[in-house]
Amino acid sequence: MSAAAELQVGDRVVKLTNPDRVYFPARGETKLDLARYYLSVGPGIVNALRERPCMLHRFPTGVDGEKVHQKRLPKGAPDWVQTVQIHFPRFDRTADELCVTELASVIWAVQMSTVEFHPWNSRRADVEHPDEWRIDIDPMPDCTLERVKRVAHVVHGLLDELGAEGFPKTSGGSGLHVYVRIPPRWSFGELRRAALAFAREVERRAPADATTIWWRKDRDPSKVFVDFNQNARDHTIACAYSVRGVPDARVSTPFSWSELDALKPAEFTIATVPQRFAAIGDLHARIDETSFDISVLLEWADRDGLEEPPEG
Repeated sequence: MSAAAELQVGDRVVKLTNPDRVYFPARGETKLDLARYYLSVGPGIVNALRERPCMLHRFPTGVDGEKVHQKRLPKGAPDWVQTVQIHFPRFDRTADELCVTELASVIWAVQMSTVEFHPWNSRRADVEHPDEWRIDIDPMPDCTLERVKRVAHVVHGLLDELGAEGFPKTSGGSGLHVYVRIPPRWSFGELRRAALAFAREVERRAPADATTIWWRKDRDPSKVFVDFNQNARDHTIACAYSVRGVPDARVSTPFSWSELDALKPAEFTIATVPQRFAAIGDLHARIDETSFDISVLLEWADRDGLEEPPEG
C-alpha cells in the first residue's frame, strides 16, 4: 500500500490512508481522486450538508465491492467532527450521526471510505421539523430521459405558479431532484401529505408521463414516478455534489432550468464537475435565501381527501 497522504483542509490536516486504492475500477480513479473532487466543490458540498444528520454510504474496497450504510459515526473520529443524536422509534435506539459543519468533516468521511453523502431534510437544531421539500422525479425502468425532462418542466411550471423557487439537480442516476426550502414548522407527515398533493397535480397535468401509484408492481414501467416519500422521516437521498457509488463516478449535480432540455446527466462525473464548479459556482448557493409556505398544498390535500401516505 502507498504511504498516507496529508491534505490541508482549511485549518485542519486530514490524513488519507491508502490514497492510491482504486475506488472506480472502470475508470482507474482512486481514493485520493475522490478526496480531491470533494475539495474542488467544497462550498457546494458543505452547503448541501451543513447541520444535517447524514447517513454515509461507504465502500471500503471500492464501488465494485460491498456497500455499507452507516448511520452511526464511524469509530476513530477526531474530536472536531460534529454529530447529532437521532432517535429511531421503530427500534427505540439512538445513533450519533455525522453533522457536517466544515469541509474537513467531508474529507475525513472520505478517509473512512465514504463515497455518497445522504443527509436528512431537517437540521440538528430541530430534527423533527424538515426545512427542505424534496421532489424526486424517479423514472421507471423503461422510461426515457426525454419523458423525465417533460415531467421536470411540469414540476417547474407548477412551482412557478405557486411562487416557489425550485432548485434542480441530477440524482446521479437516471432521475432528477428538485429541492424547495420551507419554514421548519411542519412535521414529516404533514410535508409528505403536501408532497403527495403536489405529485397528484403533476400527474393530472401530465397523465401520459407521470404516475403517483404507490406499489411499484402496479406502475407503468415507462412512466415517471413522482416520489413523495423522499420527505419521510429518516428517508435520505444523495445530496447535491455527492458522488454516487457507480462505475462511471457520476455526481448528483445542480443545474439551471435553462439547461434542462440539453441536459446529459451522464456527463457529470468527478472528472468533469470540478471544472464546471470552478466556472459557474454553486447553483444552489441561494437556496437558504428562499422559503415557501406549504399551507396551500395542505389545502389541496384536504380538497382531495388525501391521507398521510404509507412509508416505504
